[in-house]
Parts: sequence; structure tokens; C-alpha cells
Amino acid sequence: MAGPGKCFLITGPPGVGKTTLIMKVFEALKTSHPSLQYQGFYTGEVRRGSERVGFEVVTLDGRRGRLASTTISTLESLRWPNVGKYKVDIASFESLALPELQVREDTDLFIIDEVGKMEMYSSSFFPGVLKVLESNIPVLASVPIPKSGRDIPGVARLKNHPGATVFTLSTSNRDAVKDQIYSLLVDLLTKH
Repeated sequence: MAGPGKCFLITGPPGVGKTTLIMKVFEALKTSHPSLQYQGFYTGEVRRGSERVGFEVVTLDGRRGRLASTTISTLESLRWPNVGKYKVDIASFESLALPELQVREDTDLFIIDEVGKMEMYSSSFFPGVLKVLESNIPVLASVPIPKSGRDIPGVARLKNHPGATVFTLSTSNRDAVKDQIYSLLVDLLTKH
């Protein structure tokens, strides 16, 4: 299992900047430690004008695929699960995200944004996340804030993991949390 202090989880309300924080930490680490090896993905909004019409999964090396959409209406998409108004394209998500969760010996840090309801529709995703945790490689991930006071079971399991430190993001603490996580990861990665 991930050793103490090797799993950093960012949570907070939608739109507070979890993905932005993770990407800023990632970019700062790439600049300050260019020889480190990273694996993982992040999710981004897909917009049409000012309207959000979906989400995409983006690997750290820039490959992109659909995660969820409000605009797809094919026979295949009728079988896709719904999260709110979005239809989740599990096959597209898995084709990019699952290979990024394969543990390689040369990896210094995993970035997983996010471990949430849409991603959990993949039956292979959470077991992959657990394998990453078991690898003892540091992890920077985001998780949704509980709705109605209850976490998604997998999210609760991550938050209660002995190696996990949870940071709750707000608009007032974003910069301080980013700096704190960056410093913790630099310290950890230089010892790793």
C-alpha cells in the first residue's frame, strides 16, 4: 500500500479549481524536475460557446478522448450510463485512462484527475487505482466533495487509506494548497 504521506487527494466543490491546481503542480514539477517520469490523466470540460457539453479525458502526454457528453445521440450511446445530463462513454474513457494506470518501474508520480462518479462506471478503473496505491509510487489525485454528506464508496475508501492526505480546496486557499502540495511532492520525489 502507498506509504504514509504518498497519496495526496484534492477535494472541493465543482468549479473550485481541482483540475487547475493539479495541472499547475504538474507543470511546476515538470519545469523544476524535468527528468522525473509521470503517468496519468486529467479531465477537462468540453464547451460549445459558453455552454459545457461534456468532459474529455486527457493523458499527461496529450492524447484526448471523450469521457461524457450531452450532444452524442447514437444507438450505442443509448446504452451509456447517465450522470446528470451527461452520457458517460466508458469505452472511450477506458481506452485512454486504463493504460495510464499500469504501474511501470520508472514512474515517479501518478496523477489521477479524477476518481469520481463518471469514472467509477468503468468496472476496471477503481481496481486500477488500487493497484497504483499498492505500488508505493506517490499519487496526486482529485476526488469529488460528498453529495448529501455521503462519499462514493470508492472515494471514501481512498480518503480513509492510511497513506492518504486530503486537502479541501476553496477559492481562498487555492494558492496556499498548491504551494504546499508542490513542496511535499518535491520533498518526496527527491527522496524517492
